[in-house]
Amino acid sequence: MDSSSHIQTDIIEEGADSIRGWRSFAAHLFAPIKITWGQFFDLLVPLRHSPHIRRHAASVIISRIQLVAALFAVMVPLWSIIDWFVFPWPQWALMTTLRIGSAVVFFLLAWPWQISKTRLQADSMLMALLLVPPVFYVLSIGITAELQVTGTALLVTKLYALMPNIVLAGLAIFPLTAFEVALFSAPAFAFAILGLLMGGHQLSLDQHGPMLWLMVLVMGVAMFSGMSQLHYITALVNRAMIDPLTSAYTRRSGGEALDLQFRLAAMKNAPMAIAFFDLDKFKSINDTYGHDEGDRALKTLADKLREGLRRGDVLVRWGGEEFVAILTDTTPEGARIMLERLRTAGFGLRPDGVPLTASIGVAEINADKVSDWPQLIELADQRMYEAKRTGRDRAVLPGGEVMVFGDKEIF
Repeated sequence: MDSSSHIQTDIIEEGADSIRGWRSFAAHLFAPIKITWGQFFDLLVPLRHSPHIRRHAASVIISRIQLVAALFAVMVPLWSIIDWFVFPWPQWALMTTLRIGSAVVFFLLAWPWQISKTRLQADSMLMALLLVPPVFYVLSIGITAELQVTGTALLVTKLYALMPNIVLAGLAIFPLTAFEVALFSAPAFAFAILGLLMGGHQLSLDQHGPMLWLMVLVMGVAMFSGMSQLHYITALVNRAMIDPLTSAYTRRSGGEALDLQFRLAAMKNAPMAIAFFDLDKFKSINDTYGHDEGDRALKTLADKLREGLRRGDVLVRWGGEEFVAILTDTTPEGARIMLERLRTAGFGLRPDGVPLTASIGVAEINADKVSDWPQLIELADQRMYEAKRTGRDRAVLPGGEVMVFGDKEIF
């Protein structure tokens, strides 16, 4: 091996050591909360968050917005008393008008509207809340620009200049990713610089650098706080909504997902199917080999089902050895193709090496003409029991179609 090859090998090894070092550092840093590298990435950017996480985070954000807005709707107008003492006419009247306008915005944000509490709604309300203080600051500069303020009046105007910092500090109470904190912080930085320019300042690093550096530090604290809250919410939601053994949705969270998908399909007049799986002869695994092997069989089945489902489908552990797959935009024919693919790939092996099998019932919203999702579940459940009664390792579909996997018969 020549010297260049040795150099390339050394560079590759140094790079690998560096990556391992950073991962080790992250593992030690987040060890108390047992965060994985993937979870850390999810705290940086909101690209892979599930609908349940987004919905719960949105609910928390909106609740806190309403609380903060309610407090500000009362406190902001009360500050007018100070303006009356420190500013002359007409400046104090203009400042009072500005405060009343700000209070109206806060009041509207605090009002308990009947809203859907989506993430878009939460982000819109949060941006509105965060824009009020810096806009107030910039407008106050225009009102007080011609005054030669001293003493208490000078102190009050300097306090107004801190409003962009207040916005950055306020972000710390919301469960946000690092990217979202940076995004919501951008207007505060922009208005802070605009305020300096409107005040006749010439921007310079030595004079204004410390102020901007403080703002960056406050934003960093808000990032850490927001990421910590988001991780805590994610952990709580996953604990309540994800089955710890199989990583499928629990029956309660699966019911919520099924209700949502059913309503969406009904509104769009789109197909939607569910497949009800029951692991065959599961009791014999527990009785013969113990519950650990039974748990392993359930986990294997869940993993195989997830591998065969599409990204938009949802797997639910309905109870015991029963699983429900929510198949969005899927006709009975599409469900049949999915089942063929799943059964060809297999469901794993029992402890004795024999392939795991399942009895399956399928129902579809249009083919079965159901009016709600409990009817859909009931039909699929009945067909699953029909598959079990007539020999197991088969599926019963709408219209009486039966797929017998063991003998590769379809009739």
